[in-house]
Amino acid sequence: MRAERLAPWAAHAIVAAGAVVMLAPFYFMFVFATQSRTEIFNLPPPLWFGDDLAANLKILTERLPFWRNLGWSLYVALASTALTLLFCSMAGYAFALFEFRFKSALFALVMATMLLPSFMNMIPTFLIMDALGWIDQHRALYVPGAASAFGIFLMRQFALSAVPRELVEAARMDGCGELGIYWHVALPLLKPALGTLGLVTFIASWNNFIGPLIVMRSADNYTLPLALRSLQSTVNTEWGALMTGSAIATIPLLVLFFLSSRQLIAGLTAGAVK
Repeated sequence: MRAERLAPWAAHAIVAAGAVVMLAPFYFMFVFATQSRTEIFNLPPPLWFGDDLAANLKILTERLPFWRNLGWSLYVALASTALTLLFCSMAGYAFALFEFRFKSALFALVMATMLLPSFMNMIPTFLIMDALGWIDQHRALYVPGAASAFGIFLMRQFALSAVPRELVEAARMDGCGELGIYWHVALPLLKPALGTLGLVTFIASWNNFIGPLIVMRSADNYTLPLALRSLQSTVNTEWGALMTGSAIATIPLLVLFFLSSRQLIAGLTAGAVK
């Protein structure tokens, strides 16, 4: 009986310890954003906020077109999210409710692309973007990944359980076209999966470093991850300014996650239990 009473406390203690370990880097990032470079490397390191936030922000904006980079990150993330939701929902709906030749083979081919390591796409992506004349163009960051295999899989699995075939057939009998059925019948039923996919896509695009590194050339067109990386050097790195930029870049994601964490979990587990 004593062991049974202690078990919940032990579980809560383990979860709390794990939360502290995971949240500690975020806490120190925000603390270091208010400290000077010298104070950051003190032993022991500072554990509370300092007075150098304004100075760090000034250095950040002098060394980088920071607000412009922030705007480009927001534009690319929103464009990537919108295109991914459109194309993945259309493809997932088609794979779930349409019957056509080679359907299973095509879906297997889409799923097989998830087995390829991401670094294998780097050289082909650069060559294709160069051939299209999209080097240093932001469209090169959101057009190539507009129909992701993960997004198509997620939308297909959700559509299989959320969109009744009888409802689709009834709409066809009433004279509704296929595009109208998709837009007015299927899409409203796919909202939970759309929310989850949109959140995952936005976060992935916002944090994307390799993509801009491959195709972007001018500092004015950098997105935030690449712009902040350009602050680092072998000597004389302004770590306080770098932490300030990282903290500002993290705030939108934290707000977005706290507002939609339930939506994310519900969408990822939808269809797991019937």
